[in-house]
Amino acid sequence: MTETTAFQFTRESAIAKVRAAEDAWNGQNPERIALAYSQDSVWRNRSEFLRGREAIIAFLRRKWARELDYRLIKEIWAFEADRIAVRFAYEWHDATGTWFRSYGNENWEFGADGLMRRRIASINDLPIRESDRLFHWPSGARPIGYPSLSQLEL
Repeated sequence: MTETTAFQFTRESAIAKVRAAEDAWNGQNPERIALAYSQDSVWRNRSEFLRGREAIIAFLRRKWARELDYRLIKEIWAFEADRIAVRFAYEWHDATGTWFRSYGNENWEFGADGLMRRRIASINDLPIRESDRLFHWPSGARPIGYPSLSQLEL
């Protein structure tokens, strides 16, 4: 059970938080992204367990050194008070040119300061042909009006 917090999401603020996270991750700036997390934020990402901003920065640097031409779409699944559940998919290729679409779910918990204090992510990678890619936009934030996961039927 979480501690009582004065921080409460509305539907609109939860959707905005998800889109802001998506935009930040598509920008691939680990130092900027880490500022959205508390100093002692706890993560589980696949089988890695991280604590704190420095560990988050190091993790993101490793991630994007391996996951090239990364494009991400996040979508809110549910929210309540200080928690948001998100589903996402992202496309990337490795150094050999093999493309993947990674599917996952995240559970986020926020502190009273609005910073994320816990992130739990489960992710699966599916190899795809380059011709099966669906996320085609220039590096950076997904353009406004670009289809969502639901619109892409993912």
